[in-house]
Amino acid sequence: MIVYRSMDRQTLDAAYNNSAAVPDSDRYLADWLRRSEALRSRMPHHLNLAYGDAPRARLDFFAANRSGAPSLLFFHGGYWQRNAKEGFSFIAEGPLAHGFHVAVAGYTLAPEATMADIVREARTALHWLHQHLAALGGDPARLFVAGWSAGGHLSAMLMDEPLVAGGLAISGLFDLEPIRLCYLNEKLGLDAEQARRNSPLLNLPAQAANFIIAYGADELPELQRQSREFAAAWRAHPLPGETIEVAGCHHYAVLEQLEQPDGILANALAVSAGVDPG
Repeated sequence: MIVYRSMDRQTLDAAYNNSAAVPDSDRYLADWLRRSEALRSRMPHHLNLAYGDAPRARLDFFAANRSGAPSLLFFHGGYWQRNAKEGFSFIAEGPLAHGFHVAVAGYTLAPEATMADIVREARTALHWLHQHLAALGGDPARLFVAGWSAGGHLSAMLMDEPLVAGGLAISGLFDLEPIRLCYLNEKLGLDAEQARRNSPLLNLPAQAANFIIAYGADELPELQRQSREFAAAWRAHPLPGETIEVAGCHHYAVLEQLEQPDGILANALAVSAGVDPG
C-alpha cells in the first residue's frame, strides 16, 4: 500500500534510515565521541550549564580566545530520539578556529518529550544563551544557530526569532509528514496536525536572517529532497539564504565539513558572520 509519494511503508522506512545507508555509521559516532571527549577535557570550564529544569536541558559552552566574538548554538541529530550533546562537542573545532564561541545544546528526547516540547526546549536554550552571552564573553547581537539532521530541523524552527543573526541547517528535516508515516514515528507519536505545526517548510517566517541549507551529495535521496525543497521555498518567500550541496559526503561525513576549520561549512558560516573565512 502506498503511504507517501509512491512509496510503501517498507520503502519509506528505508528512505529515512541513515544508519542503514551508511554501514560504518557506528564508527563515525564512536570517533565523534572520542574527539568530543578530548575537546571537553581541554575546555572544561563551562560544561552542563542549565538552561531549563529537565535533566537534558543543559548546554556546553566553548569560549573563543576573544571577547565580543560571534557565537554559534548547535543542536545534535538523532531523529529527536537518540544521541546526546556529549557526542557532538567535536563540531566546535571548526567554528572556534574562526573565532566563534560555540554552545552545544542537549534536549529531552522522544518519547519522553513531544516534538512541540523539543522545539520549546530549543527556543529556551536560545533565549537563555542570548541572555547570558555577554557574561560568557560573547556578543548577543551575533548569535547564530546550527544543527545536523534533527538538529537542522530545530535550527530552522528558530529562524523566526529576531535575536538570531543567521543559521546553518545540515541535512535537516523540514517536512515532518514522511516522518509521521514511517518507523520514526513509533517514538515521536506525531499526528497530522503536530507534523504540520512543526514543519519548517509549512511555517516559513515573515522575515529572517541569512540561512545556509546544506546537505551531502551522497545522502539518501529523501534527505536531499527535503533540503532542496525547503531551500526553494525559503528563496521564494523570499528570505535570504544559500544552498550548499557538499560533494562526496554522505549523511555523517557532511557534518565534518563544519568541524574542520577549512571545511566548506565552517567557511560558509564564517562568511555569513562577516569574519575571516581563513
